[in-house]
Amino acid sequence: MEFNHFLSSYYPDTSYGGARLYGDMIAQAKLADNLGYASVSVPEHHLINILITPAPLMMAVKIAAETRNVKIATSIAVLPVHDMRVYAGELVMADILTEGRLILGVGRGAFPYEMERLGVAIDDTREKFDESLNVLQALLTREEVSWQGKYYNFEALTVMPRPERPIQMMMAVMVPEAIYHCTRRGFHIQTTPLQGTREHMLEQVNAFTRGRDELGAAGSHLTLSLLRPGFVVSNEAEKRQKAELAYGYYQRFDNVYVNGPGIVENGAIRPIEPHLSVDELMENLLIGTPQELIDKLSVYAEAGVDETIMNMNLGSPQGEILEGMQRFAEEVMPHFTKTASARTKLQTA
Repeated sequence: MEFNHFLSSYYPDTSYGGARLYGDMIAQAKLADNLGYASVSVPEHHLINILITPAPLMMAVKIAAETRNVKIATSIAVLPVHDMRVYAGELVMADILTEGRLILGVGRGAFPYEMERLGVAIDDTREKFDESLNVLQALLTREEVSWQGKYYNFEALTVMPRPERPIQMMMAVMVPEAIYHCTRRGFHIQTTPLQGTREHMLEQVNAFTRGRDELGAAGSHLTLSLLRPGFVVSNEAEKRQKAELAYGYYQRFDNVYVNGPGIVENGAIRPIEPHLSVDELMENLLIGTPQELIDKLSVYAEAGVDETIMNMNLGSPQGEILEGMQRFAEEVMPHFTKTASARTKLQTA
């Protein structure tokens, strides 16, 4: 199992400033590269102070210029808010400038406040996403593409320059049955149980495994990435403190997520009561001592998760996040990946 560091751009204190926020994300990406994380993930969200990266391809190019090995995934690119004729060219350019380290995670969007203010009704996102994805795939693989659909109507055109290589694409999907069907279509999968239980996580993993196995040899290359908030701690007091930060994170997340009220003032999401308690978050999330995380992640690895995406940006100061990243790389990752073990030894030598 490999590990990915999530650059969540969490921004609860809006006086912190965008330059410091994105400077922190770049520093985390550089450290992830040095410590042997396989990849980093960049979200896409607009108009709100959580997961706030309005231009993930721009961030990917910057990260590639500052790193050597780490792959850079979008987690996720919200296709319905983009024009695929423009986005396809931007994607090809980003892939060239990242020298092939870009992985495109795509999804429909899940924050009604955000989507509707960008002109896409949340009830239309599934239909528009499906057509957008089909248009994007056509533009990347064919020349002189024309289209007649509900959301796109255009005469023949060719995106230039042409892709240097096939761009790896992952489908962001959460409902187990949808995971199964997307896997059956031949997509790599990126998912998350959010703050849900281990049992829910296993339902998602099993749905992927079922779809992949039914494809036989044609599905053997498919991979599953799973996002989970987490942090390495030393004791129970620190564990509770990190879980309380996660509680504050979900106070904002749940407000703007699917069925939340969507109360946002001057770009800042108003905290509301989340669905789970601090104690439940301590149980469900990847917050714990090194041994506790090894035990929890062993369940992920045995279930068939190929990559765990760690979101450590839950409100801790930047220094604590960097220390947590290093401790995770040194004390947890080597139990699951030889690459991390070798790279960590080089870093600390």
